[in-house]
Amino acid sequence: SSFIYRARRPFHPQRLWDTLGETFEGVLRAKGFFWLASKHNIIGVYSQAGNCVNTEPQRYWYAAVDKDQWPQDPASLQALENLWQEPYGDRMQELVFIGIDMDRPAIEAALNACLLTDEEFALGPAAWKSFADPFGEWERPAD
Repeated sequence: SSFIYRARRPFHPQRLWDTLGETFEGVLRAKGFFWLASKHNIIGVYSQAGNCVNTEPQRYWYAAVDKDQWPQDPASLQALENLWQEPYGDRMQELVFIGIDMDRPAIEAALNACLLTDEEFALGPAAWKSFADPFGEWERPAD
């Protein structure tokens, strides 16, 4: 079976790091993209196959670039408009889990616990940069 985890709040980097170090029972493969609070403008890509986990930067969120850098074709603009949510635009979590006898509620609860709390979220992006971040430096994505 499979399911998609979605959220519109950034992950706390230390809590996500600790959680991704655990094994989710029954998960064979997982992939998707994530919003890390300490790296507010860059999309993180997550990939898991068995016990191998990889995270890396992909590109900037559209919300972080000038509109003249956005795709100009109507279908892409419509897709972007459909997922846009103020005040953070296209930033979100979207992770797909594929496996056998997965405990979806447990996986979702573990990931929800990685999201910023109301108090952390209220601090805003400038303060989020100071959160402990074991992901290390991410090179600037190609423009």
